[in-house]
Amino acid sequence: MMINKLIKTEKDYDLVLSRIEELMDAEANSAESEELELLATLVELYEDEHYAMDFPEPVEAIKFRMDQLGLNQQNLVPFIGSKSKVSEVLNKKRPLTLSMMRALHENLGIPAEILLQKTGADFPQAAPGIKWDSFPLKEMSKRGWIKPFGKLKDSAEESMRLFIEECCPSAVSIKACFRENSGNRTNTKTDMYALNAWCMRVVSLTSNKKLIKKFNPNSFTPDSLKEIAKLSFFATGPQLAQEYLEKHGIYLITERHLPKTYLDGAALLLDDGTPVVGLTLRYDRIDNFWFCLLHELAHIVLHLGKNNHHLFVDDMDVRIQNNTKSKGIEEEADALAMESLIPNEIWASSTVRINPSTRNVLALSEALKIHPACIAGRIRYENNNFKLLSRLVASGKIRKIFAA
Repeated sequence: MMINKLIKTEKDYDLVLSRIEELMDAEANSAESEELELLATLVELYEDEHYAMDFPEPVEAIKFRMDQLGLNQQNLVPFIGSKSKVSEVLNKKRPLTLSMMRALHENLGIPAEILLQKTGADFPQAAPGIKWDSFPLKEMSKRGWIKPFGKLKDSAEESMRLFIEECCPSAVSIKACFRENSGNRTNTKTDMYALNAWCMRVVSLTSNKKLIKKFNPNSFTPDSLKEIAKLSFFATGPQLAQEYLEKHGIYLITERHLPKTYLDGAALLLDDGTPVVGLTLRYDRIDNFWFCLLHELAHIVLHLGKNNHHLFVDDMDVRIQNNTKSKGIEEEADALAMESLIPNEIWASSTVRINPSTRNVLALSEALKIHPACIAGRIRYENNNFKLLSRLVASGKIRKIFAA
């Protein structure tokens, strides 16, 4: 009886074993010996799937290898980190980290699949130049962005790899998730690890939303920004702006800034070319919200996706400190944002510039149908006096809108 099909059931398995027993004395190079070889392969495939042997426990494998090589705990310090860590690992009081496992694999020859406890497993590709424990792990854990595997610092690589994979599932490599700022409006003290973590978080939050249509750059123009600016006139303007953008294929995400990012907003492209505006609401003021939003949207209209520009991050305090007439990318975005809120021709002839009284601000607000905070904010910026018209900039309003 010739058997030449895959083993799918225990009955098939028993039948094949019986046939193998009949063929054990087959002559070499005979049809029976070829059948025996085929059946042995089929049995091996079935047993690998259904009767896989358990791997030895990683710590027991380490101890076994130590015995083979005549090593003591001190010899493991270069691979695990310190004498106390070695003791804790060998006593199963501290989990093995990826960096420990790599070192044990490379230096003691312990197979990766035993250390990882998975058939055919291998270590994730190393990411040279990335210092995993330089990310703001404590704050990210506090916010629920990452899940520690054991002690936070020890499990930095595992935690961050999982975070990055969730944020950038389509990325070819870990490095591809790290974005380089295309503009120049960042604080010199910015922590780039924290900044990249925030950007990745913003990207991940887009998966929670469904856009009504795909972004078409030809239908999103400077006139679109003027329409959005008019929404500031309404109490629910920020929500209306978010809905407007979603209907044009643009995400608007709000996410609190991380320490040492000095960040107000960002504009970036997803892998499929969808634009995203991320705002931190760091300064919870109406004027700040509308200017930051329009500034990032100006980047989408003017710069994003052109000349290899895929990310703009902006600290508006730098704008205030460098209040110049230069014509760089950031200044182009500033100019379009300001023109969208208050046309330059109207601003140049407005009495509010000479006499920035509350009455004049409210009159111009009514005429332009924009929020008075936007006018007050421009006066404060151009005069470099942020005590002016404080009541009109309406602090403490925006976060509540997006928290609702």
